[in-house]
Amino acid sequence: MKVLVPVKRVQNPEVKVRLAPGGLSVDSSNVNFILNSFDEYAVEEAVRIVEKEGGEVVLVSIGLPECEETLRAGLALGGDRGWLVECSEPPDSFGVASILAAVYNEEKPDLVVAGKQSVDTDNGQAAQMLAALLGLPQAINACKVELLGKRARVSREIDGGIEVKEVPLPAVITADLRLNQPRYASLPAIMKAKRKELKKTTPAALGVELTNSVTILSFAEPPERAPGRMARSVGEFAEALAAAAKTLKRSGSQIP
Repeated sequence: MKVLVPVKRVQNPEVKVRLAPGGLSVDSSNVNFILNSFDEYAVEEAVRIVEKEGGEVVLVSIGLPECEETLRAGLALGGDRGWLVECSEPPDSFGVASILAAVYNEEKPDLVVAGKQSVDTDNGQAAQMLAALLGLPQAINACKVELLGKRARVSREIDGGIEVKEVPLPAVITADLRLNQPRYASLPAIMKAKRKELKKTTPAALGVELTNSVTILSFAEPPERAPGRMARSVGEFAEALAAAAKTLKRSGSQIP
């Protein structure tokens, strides 16, 4: 069983996002970067599958040369080898999917397991686009994955219950938070990851011509929240809720 896992280098979500001058990008100076948290769940699931079924876990990251650090972090979590597709500018979701499709065609994996979204852009599109480009079945937001020979049974949480689907392999599956508990990388694993195979290439070498179809017009910070106030009694709190409900009703907003 060969499992391909895309991993992304993202800004640490614990750090306050600052806009760069001009408002067209995010100021990433003096900010630390980490492996996208949803991708950690994907790596963990792939490693568990290979530990049970045998095979290998292949990681792929797209971006600046600094993404090698992200790949090494994923290799320390159990990945066997990696691909680094170097790009000077971050491609949009379709560009990412196109590059992943080219890597897929080189590797011919049995399964693709990806994080359901990245915590920086929150698009949640690339994996679905990848499945469409390759004509593969997909199962998204998985909270449980069971392999049944040449099929995968995938569960995901929906309102009021669990939805279960089966897809033939190869397929694309995206990982949700409750899929597993990612392991911590041990010091020996971190040292070993530095020596694992890592292939560096470019979109052009893979035959991919990047033409972004999404143009960022501007970024803007959210409006500041109004300060809260402390109710001195339950009655005062109830009066405040009733007043807020009347205000929402007059404005036409729905009361949650």
